[in-house]
Amino acid sequence: MIDMNQIVGSHDILFVTLDTLRYDVARDLLAQGHTPNLKAVLPPEGWEERHSPGNFTYAAHHAFFAGFLPTPITPGLHSRLFAVEFQGSSTTTTNTCILEDSNIAAGLATKGYHTVCIGGVGFFNKSNPLSNVLPGMFAESYWSPELGVTNPQSTEYQITLARKIIAKTPKEQRLFLFINISALHQPNCFYVPGATEDTLESHGAALEYVDRQLPRLWEVLRVPTFCIFCSDHGTTYGEEGYTGHRLSHSVVWTVPYTEFIFKSLSQIPMTTQNSVKL
Repeated sequence: MIDMNQIVGSHDILFVTLDTLRYDVARDLLAQGHTPNLKAVLPPEGWEERHSPGNFTYAAHHAFFAGFLPTPITPGLHSRLFAVEFQGSSTTTTNTCILEDSNIAAGLATKGYHTVCIGGVGFFNKSNPLSNVLPGMFAESYWSPELGVTNPQSTEYQITLARKIIAKTPKEQRLFLFINISALHQPNCFYVPGATEDTLESHGAALEYVDRQLPRLWEVLRVPTFCIFCSDHGTTYGEEGYTGHRLSHSVVWTVPYTEFIFKSLSQIPMTTQNSVKL
């Protein structure tokens, strides 16, 4: 396990949640070669299979920001990367960065990080008290309809905004950048031409769309950056009669996860496409 006490303060931190992405879809598309830009940063064994601490966006992210990232599926105690200080934790070790605040964004701010949230799904839209809770943990936060679930180009807009944030951050300023990718969340039928309903196929097509946008993020990441990519929960498309999430089904609880240190753009062969500008 990475010693996060060596990472915090010496690396930028990028945390990306691929909202609603199912593990089986991420795994299969990777094996089929349909997500080459994710493959470029994933370890040889691919996505790690983990269990989410929540079965819908708000619950999962509230846990994430308290330091409870998706848990490895193997039995036993698993050391955490981050923890906020409280007594009795059995999963904090000498490698865990313990932060003295109520959430990791505020805790990293006390360590000198500028904290920024690029929202995606409705729990980040800041239109009411509930949807201000998660972005309110950050010093700077953004949401607009262009970044949200109804825009087929949402990931392009999110990455364009991320590029601007990274570009304006002084070189000596450490950055904690969080992005909630909204494209996988329903509705996603518009990623399959002619489709009018969300399906497992359109869910996969949404991930392929997201993958095509990632080179524009890779090319602006500062060196070194510690990166976490994961889903917050999966979703059902008719399995055992279920549709959606916020329910206890294996495809909802089981999520893909990876972490890596971005050291050089040259380490990543990239497949690009044209993008929008804000």
